[in-house]
This record gives sequence, structure tokens and C-alpha cells, in this order.
Amino acid sequence: MSELRTKHPEVGTCVELFAGGGGLAMGVHNAGFRPLLVNEYAKRAIETLQTNDMPGGGKWPLKPGDVRGLVEDFKKLDGQVDVLAGGPPCQPFSLGGAHKGTEDERNMFPQMFRAIQEMRPKAVICENVQGLLRKSFNPYFQYILNEMRLPFIEREPGATWEEHNDVLEKLLANDSVAASERYDVRYHRVNAADYGVPQIRQRVVIVAFRADLKVAWEDFEPERTHSDESLIHSMRDGGEYWDRHSKVGPEARARAIENLPRLDLDNPRIKEQLTLLPWRTLRDAIHGIDEFEGRPLPFVGEEAVNAKAQVGEISDHFGWPGARVYKGHTPNLLDRPAKTVKAGVHGVPGGESVMMMDDPEFDDSGYRYMTVRETARVMTFPDNWTLSGPRGEKMRQLGNAVPVKLGKVFADAVAAALNSVGALEKPGEKR
Repeated sequence: MSELRTKHPEVGTCVELFAGGGGLAMGVHNAGFRPLLVNEYAKRAIETLQTNDMPGGGKWPLKPGDVRGLVEDFKKLDGQVDVLAGGPPCQPFSLGGAHKGTEDERNMFPQMFRAIQEMRPKAVICENVQGLLRKSFNPYFQYILNEMRLPFIEREPGATWEEHNDVLEKLLANDSVAASERYDVRYHRVNAADYGVPQIRQRVVIVAFRADLKVAWEDFEPERTHSDESLIHSMRDGGEYWDRHSKVGPEARARAIENLPRLDLDNPRIKEQLTLLPWRTLRDAIHGIDEFEGRPLPFVGEEAVNAKAQVGEISDHFGWPGARVYKGHTPNLLDRPAKTVKAGVHGVPGGESVMMMDDPEFDDSGYRYMTVRETARVMTFPDNWTLSGPRGEKMRQLGNAVPVKLGKVFADAVAAALNSVGALEKPGEKR
């Protein structure tokens, strides 16, 4: 049964801000949290959320529009929200965007702070790009963490964020704020590939728990499940990778193996990594490994590429001509995790959407663009999740999304941590 149609037992409630195409919202929902409110601003992403049902059925409780207009909506949910989740727009801090940081009008972290203040959730999951950790942004990143720790301390009118941060740091140093008015906060640098996502995607995930719940961080364990070393071993040293891709010809197989490093199997660190599952590859995604239950996507041939034709019945699996490769614009390799899916400044991705084919003569180049559906699989969206808008807008939504699988990993870990202190009520109990 498709992940999208599976009924998940309810463990709590959630609110999703900056929902985009629905990746984090779906991941949190798949972990058992029932959404009370979902907000998104972009027109095409709103259409996507309106078009698709929630996992298990039912429409998303969508509040479209500018998050800054959600005032009474937040206040009405005070005390009802177990998890607040969101990925504020990453362009202010992304190397791919203008990276203006705090000066960028798209910086929506202040709205996350306001949402925490007005809804008082038990936990917060906030995802963003690793560019947030760059040295130039480090002072503001520390302010983000401090603001989440003390969200109920009002900034003085006219005060800069630097001045407000000084106030927060003094209060934190003195430990003078009641636990019910504080959050315990940590951030995690993650690569989505380490959690079974068939894509190299380096991100920062900030997690916060309300301090009065007394959640122990050792009870929050989003453990890595996959490793590059296991993938290399399964490709080079008689593992199972080529068993599931037995139709790959000897020349393509040899090219995939040629540049793989040798592993020192006596090295304790390597031995530890080999206990994990292999990283999933672009070929795995196309062939339907894991959540796609072995359902391969139909082959997209040269004719479909040049005609921009749909192939098969799964939506958004259509060819697209004009793929090019040049310096700084290198392709995805089928037998590695895909490169990071990006929205691009104008919503049109670059080399990360080009893939090298097994046939070096394919379309006289050996390359083609990934289809929208292949890209959606790399982001672990289910096949019956349809995206709205023209191709560029669909790719923009995917590039801005959180992989569904990664969202669920962190939401599962949050649920386990809250359950460890009895903070999630059982179904049927009054909230």
C-alpha cells in the first residue's frame, strides 16, 4: 500500500509553517501528528496542497497567505500544539540565493519565534540550509537559538536583534527564567543520505523541547541508518547492489566501480559503518527501492525526451530536451545518491537535474534531464503526490522541500522523546 494512503496511528497534533510542496508536513503527519493548521504563501505550492489529500485521507487544514497575517489563528491554538514544524525560506542564508541573511525580507525566522510564543508547542522542528552555519551568519544563528530558548522575552521597541540577543544571553547565563517559559534547544547537521534518502542533502535541523517537560536529550535519537561505506562495499566487494540491478550492462557497471575507493575492512571505523544499510542511489530511486515497493519508473527514451512526452501512467514522468554538461554543471551519476535538488534563484535547477545515462550514445550526448517524477522520488515524495504548475515551478517546489523521509525520521524521534516523559496523550484522552 502506498505510503500516502497508509493510515498512521495518531500520536499528537502539529502545525506546519512554510509548508511549500508538503515534504516536511507529510513527514510529520506520517509520524502520527495530526495537523491543526498548515500555512504556505507561494501560489503553486498552495495549489499542490489543495490538490493532494493528507496521508490516510482528508484535506490539509490549509491557511494560505502571508504567515504574518496569522495572528488570531495562532492564539486560538495556544496549548493545543504538540509539534510546530517549518522550514523558513532558506534563500537568505543559501549559497544559491542572494544570501543577504538578516537583511533579506524573506527571513521568516521572526515568524517562527512568534509562532512559538503564541502557540506554546511542546516541541519544535525547524529545518534550513547549512549556509546558516557559515561564519558570516554565526552571530545571527546564535541569536536564532537564543530566541527559541527564550521566546517569551519581548524585544524592546526599536531594539536591534543584536541588542535583544545581549538581553537573552544575560538571562540564560543567570538561569532566571522559569522552565515553563523556556525551551531546550539543539541543532543537528545532517546529510539526508545517512537516513535513506537517495540524495546528498546537507541541512541543519533545529529541535526544541519546552523545558518544563524535562525531556532528556539522550531520549532524542534520530540515528543514522545508512552509510557511504556500505554502498561502496555492496558495489565493489560482492554485496547485493548489483543483485538488484542485474540488468545493468558490464560497461556501465565497470564505470560505476572504477572510481570507488578501496575500503580498509580491518579499520574499526569502517567496520562500524558497514553495520549500516548502504546509501540509496539515483538508480535505486528510479527502480523503486524502499518506500516505492519495487515499482520501477518506465524508461524515458530519446523520443520522449525530444517530444517532452509523458511516459507511463505515473504523473510528471515526462522527457525534457536540452540537457548539457560543462564545467561547473556536472551530471548526476546513476550509482551514487543524487546531487542536492535545488530550486535555483529563478526556479530552474542547473546541473543537479541532469543525469548520465548508461548508454554513452543516448541522444548523441549520453545525458538527459531527470523527470519531475524522478526528482520527486529523490525527495521521497510518494508517486501519487502531484505537483501543480509548469515544470520549473514543480522543480522549485521540490528544491525547496524537506525530503519526506527525513521529516519523518526527526518527527519520529521527537514523538519518542515526548513519549518518554508522558507528554503525548493517548488517543481519546482530552487535551
